[in-house]
Amino acid sequence: MGSLSKPGADARQPWVPLLSLAGLLTGWSVLALAGGDPELLPAPWQIAPLAVQELASGELLRHLSATLARVVLAFVVAMSIGSAIGMIMGRSRRADRWLDPWLIFFLNLPALVTIVLCYLWIGLNEAAAILAVALNKIPTVVVTIREGARALDPALEDMARVFRMDRGARLRHVIVPQLAPFFASAGRSGISLIWKIVLVVEFLGRSNGIGFQIHLYFQLFDVGMILVYALSFIAVMLAIETFVLRPWEARAARWRRV
Repeated sequence: MGSLSKPGADARQPWVPLLSLAGLLTGWSVLALAGGDPELLPAPWQIAPLAVQELASGELLRHLSATLARVVLAFVVAMSIGSAIGMIMGRSRRADRWLDPWLIFFLNLPALVTIVLCYLWIGLNEAAAILAVALNKIPTVVVTIREGARALDPALEDMARVFRMDRGARLRHVIVPQLAPFFASAGRSGISLIWKIVLVVEFLGRSNGIGFQIHLYFQLFDVGMILVYALSFIAVMLAIETFVLRPWEARAARWRRV
């Protein structure tokens, strides 16, 4: 019983992550002061005015929203296709044998190669960008959902047959609740991977977004502005992680503790 109370106790201590972030900022400040070169590593108090300036001009929000839109679209595509394939592979041994070599191939295909090929084959457009990101995420979703499909409780399947549940009711009331923790895990682990790949996609071939801005200021060797754009999106993803993905994962796994 003592071990079960720990997560609840941690949830009632919001100062812990705040203290952790304060430690990160302190370490950053110490390194900046020790380096003594604000062009190489600006301190947090030197970054803040730049962020306010970009926010006031509207540039930060414009590029932030462009990147976030790509992340959301790629996430939806990857989760939808990956979940469907993972379910098929987890429920059918024949499908798993046929598709497993494809899965291994795409798991080991470098993201950079996928991005470059999509741009060469489709063009420097949004469709190529979203497809490149989704193709890099789909295999990891497939692996997670396949394991969840393999772990489905056969007793619940027998119960569904006894009560003569149709396929829709069986999917909604028996299969999806058991897979919910796996969906949440795939989503939570995937969002961080997706946004990193989106930055590479924007870096290589888009005319807006956080990655595009990082590319621009990389050419100007402006470390301060690179940090402004990078940290702004990290802040957005931390908010999504804290207020959306983490509660979703906890709610999805709650039935297992009942």
